[in-house]
Amino acid sequence: MSIATRRYQCRFCSHVYDESRGDPDSGIAPGTRFEDIPDDWMCPECGAGKDDYELIEA
Repeated sequence: MSIATRRYQCRFCSHVYDESRGDPDSGIAPGTRFEDIPDDWMCPECGAGKDDYELIEA
């Protein structure tokens, strides 16, 4: 059984971090949970911090 993945959206530019896709350009592998991303990770579009993302309700 697979674990459901979540999506988080940047409050500033609306970039979406999808756990199933990760952020390969930043070295974040697909399947990486949002809470497991390093705290210094930044939005690849606007540079906002990880704290500026909110969970998107399914």
